[in-house]
Amino acid sequence: MALAYAKETGANFVTAGALDAARNRTSFVERHQSFDHQRLWAELLWSPTLALNLFGDLAADLALADQAVRTWWPDMPGSVREVRFAHSPGRLDPAWLGNLVAFDAAFVLDLGDGTDGIVGVMAAYHEVNRRQPPKPKRLPRYREITDKSGFFGPKAIDAVNGTELIHIWLEHLLVLSMLQHPSSAWGWGRLVVVYPAGNSDFADACARYRDLLVDGSTFSSMTIEELIDADVLPADTGKALRERYIPR
Repeated sequence: MALAYAKETGANFVTAGALDAARNRTSFVERHQSFDHQRLWAELLWSPTLALNLFGDLAADLALADQAVRTWWPDMPGSVREVRFAHSPGRLDPAWLGNLVAFDAAFVLDLGDGTDGIVGVMAAYHEVNRRQPPKPKRLPRYREITDKSGFFGPKAIDAVNGTELIHIWLEHLLVLSMLQHPSSAWGWGRLVVVYPAGNSDFADACARYRDLLVDGSTFSSMTIEELIDADVLPADTGKALRERYIPR
């Protein structure tokens, strides 16, 4: 869409709640964030916009957010206290992951014991996973988080490092870096990859990545269709999402 038209009308967002969430997110800047405002407002199938459309209604209704998250992931502890978008706890901060990776959406949980939980969402629509080597200076930190977690099998790093699985790995490591942070502020976490059923590349990548884990409690994946079919989003939202994202 033309950017001026897109910003004036908010046409890239399928509900008023998603549009409100987008306006709220673009009203502030997280430290070192890299954010393409033109794509957010005007590219109909951009994944960060998809995340806002999927979860924007939940940002203003935490009771509904809690009900939705419990339906999608029944083993989730605590309760939802905030929904964030394009979020990282600390970009380029070596105490976390030390790079610019961020979640497309994140559900922050109150665990009831003074700590928080996190469901970080990586959204994908038409994207495919491409090989990409990590920057050599950052690889030791990635290995440290991977080894310390105890969640990966013995050959996992070789299977993800520089391969088409690296993007899922880095988003997962962001969750794990939060669980390992010296503040001990995060007591539970999970990365969820969300993609349409027709995206066979992401379906295959998630299956292959899951096979590398000896403990899958901090990683899962779900299709857009499964999210909508759970019938926890408002009916009008589900209808609008199907019209935008689910080919007939």
